[in-house]
Amino acid sequence: MELLDGKKISNAIKEEIAVEVAEMKERGEKVPHLAAVLVGNDGASLTYVGSKVRSCKKIGFESTLVHLPEETTEEELLEQVNKLNNDDDIDGYIVQLPLPKHIDEEKVLMTVHPDKDVDGFHPTNFGKMALDMETFIPATPFGIMELLRRYDVDTEGKHTVVIGRSHIVGRPISILMSQKGKAANSTVTITHSRTADLKEFTTKADIIVSALGSPDFLKADMVKDGVVIIDVGITRVADETKEKGYYITGDVDFAEVSPKASYITPVPGGVGPMTIAMLLKNTLLARQRRMG
Repeated sequence: MELLDGKKISNAIKEEIAVEVAEMKERGEKVPHLAAVLVGNDGASLTYVGSKVRSCKKIGFESTLVHLPEETTEEELLEQVNKLNNDDDIDGYIVQLPLPKHIDEEKVLMTVHPDKDVDGFHPTNFGKMALDMETFIPATPFGIMELLRRYDVDTEGKHTVVIGRSHIVGRPISILMSQKGKAANSTVTITHSRTADLKEFTTKADIIVSALGSPDFLKADMVKDGVVIIDVGITRVADETKEKGYYITGDVDFAEVSPKASYITPVPGGVGPMTIAMLLKNTLLARQRRMG
């Protein structure tokens, strides 16, 4: 069993980006500038956005955090989004999800200009990805593909089962892994909460990508020997014995499943760090495209 170490690979990617940024500075070019919009004070979102800002600083990017109060109206948020669309200094930006209940997420994401949509959520970018065109790939699926590529995981002709059909992970990863290319050429089945006899699919899978958000859902009797496991789930489970009052776990029962796996991502330290690295990669791409 080999760990797919997202922390190690993401650090390598950040170092590669830092070298490119240093070269841009030497040539007197403008360095990439990433902005993040955060509405409210959701704990997980604050942690995630803070991590992005620190990563930007580390690799030489400029970064801006637009932190708005919980009671911000949809109209005020859309105004802020349009401001970023028209700000020539900003190369790419993200609107951190989830948004407060009174704001229509879809409406906000549709307002983000596709050329600055480094999260890859806009239908224009999603459509281009599905058609194999150059675009911004959503950061988490992009990170998964990069992990598979860098560890030379054999995906050609393999049966990949994706658990979860979200627009952020499940759908895009199913498209990417069925396309032509490295870490692709796979036969993909999407399963979800309404799939009858899920175990029937997972026990035959060569590769499982789980993005369900259900702690320790995937057990040893649901997988075959030699399986490749990509655990996208990340859930805080309350635990009074822990210093923080909780622990973080994935969709996969790691202790049970890892002895049967050929490759497996840990949680934390697997897919999570890759998401931030690929968001930075998308921002660098946005800067390069704008320089054209």
